[in-house]
Amino acid sequence: MGIMFAFISLLFIALLIALVTVAISKGKLPYNFESPEKRAGRYGERFATQIIGEILKENDTLLTNLHIVAAGKQCELDNVVINNRGVFIIEVKNYTGELFGEEDDEQWIKNKITLGGSFYQETIRNPIKQVNRQIYITSQYLKEYGLDTWVEGYVFFVEMNSPVVSKRVLVTQKDIDDAIHYGYNNKLTVDKKNKIVELLKMK
Repeated sequence: MGIMFAFISLLFIALLIALVTVAISKGKLPYNFESPEKRAGRYGERFATQIIGEILKENDTLLTNLHIVAAGKQCELDNVVINNRGVFIIEVKNYTGELFGEEDDEQWIKNKITLGGSFYQETIRNPIKQVNRQIYITSQYLKEYGLDTWVEGYVFFVEMNSPVVSKRVLVTQKDIDDAIHYGYNNKLTVDKKNKIVELLKMK
């Protein structure tokens, strides 16, 4: 009886491992298997998309989770708003803890205390540098299709914990509204705006 129970237990464990392996290979890992950082990022992106959606106007188009390739470079875009004023990239960061760094630094420092009371420190890529790169690649992509359009980009900090004050940093819903509706004005025609939307939807 004991041998049979041990055999069934081993069989169950082997089956469980096989199912998890298949899930990993297909990118369908259960929610609980996500790292806390990835989970926080997903939550931040959903939250940002929601509050952007709340302030959109009739002529605004919001595209999310785009993959852009141009000039031999590629990037991922969390949110892009296109309207008659221009093209606006909004990169979302949901960092917890305290951030340290300057606008021109390649990397920033993140300090955090865990729920268990442990302190840890890590370096993160400067998100302002990241969005500058996104602006360049997106601009190059549009130029490849004959659209020489000025592209603006911003980093939205969900936790309002940016270590710098910058024109590239957004921390409230009003900041987002001001950026896409009252900031730069490229005065895009309806035809040009619609063409940009279609090109970005292709990606």
